[in-house]
Amino acid sequence: MVTRTVAACVFAAGSLPVAAAEPRAFDAAAAQRFADLALACVHKEYPNKIAHVLASDADVKPPRELTPAFCGCFDWHSAVHGHWLLVRLARTFPDAPFVPAARAALAASLTPAHIAGEVAYMNGAGRADFERPYGLAWLLQLAAELREWDDPQARELARALAPLERASAARLAAWLPKLAYPIRIGEHAQTAFAFGLVLDWARSTGDAGMAALVERRSRDYYLADRDCPMAYEPSGQDFLSPCLAEADLMRRVLPAREFAAWLGTFLPRLPGDGAASWLAPATVTDPADGKLAHLDGLNLSRAWMLEGIAAGLPSGDPRIAALRAAAASHRRSGLAAVTGEHYEGGHWLGSFAVYLVTGRGLPAKPAEGRP
Repeated sequence: MVTRTVAACVFAAGSLPVAAAEPRAFDAAAAQRFADLALACVHKEYPNKIAHVLASDADVKPPRELTPAFCGCFDWHSAVHGHWLLVRLARTFPDAPFVPAARAALAASLTPAHIAGEVAYMNGAGRADFERPYGLAWLLQLAAELREWDDPQARELARALAPLERASAARLAAWLPKLAYPIRIGEHAQTAFAFGLVLDWARSTGDAGMAALVERRSRDYYLADRDCPMAYEPSGQDFLSPCLAEADLMRRVLPAREFAAWLGTFLPRLPGDGAASWLAPATVTDPADGKLAHLDGLNLSRAWMLEGIAAGLPSGDPRIAALRAAAASHRRSGLAAVTGEHYEGGHWLGSFAVYLVTGRGLPAKPAEGRP
């Protein structure tokens, strides 16, 4: 077992099992391979991509000194959702063999001192747009997962993370009133996906002000949209669908029947025949290329977005079967690619896989029950 210290990110040695197909059932044994991916990277400091404005020589530091809690997994946002993965799986399978290592890794990272360092870094000069909105949204998801877990260690970790949670929420709250237009791309800056994570956090934690702000801006940006050009997707290095992410957000915002009508205008060619052929999974030609490997993540995120859109419609809607059929084909393709063979995908795809297979973000009640 590799020893992980609280002072620095440490390389987690060893090979990971390679899975060639989706597990038949998502149980603790199936979860092990995703936990292994995160445990191998959350304290692996190098290679590391820092999005970092240098104000002086004093800013030239290793990742463990710049962002001491989230210095692994190649980049900050991947480290954040790698920690989210560990919380999600430990919460879902509390007696699984990987849980002690997951708890130890979380305890090593999420210390008050490390979080104070993160807040200081985020508040540094020239960092107003740091990880905005993608990484900040995932940080709030991590906070929500900890708060929802009825566990003594989770409560301690949530308290430690709280200053960074507040700083992240404040950054988003200050930004959204100034954002004149939505960001409609298939990578990190996309607003629709981040809004879904932030809205789920706000509702989970009871932040009515943030929930109202995100709902209002979502309506401002997206309510009048129509005929989204699905035929233009995907772009060559997308890991998020601009069209599906928007629909998955709006099912969180609109009542079911209003959402059904909006979706008919937004994606008017959704079939009612139950076929999956209307949306083919994306093809990755080189999983060792970090940008091309984004498309494996697209298949995973499309799968959960399609499931979310279906869940947001009233029961009996004729489009549900086709949405679920396309979700199933994307699920199979996406999960088959989460192998850990290439670090370019292995440092982050496990988080997307866990978000999908654990149903994170799906409504807890039937769509008709939403206000």
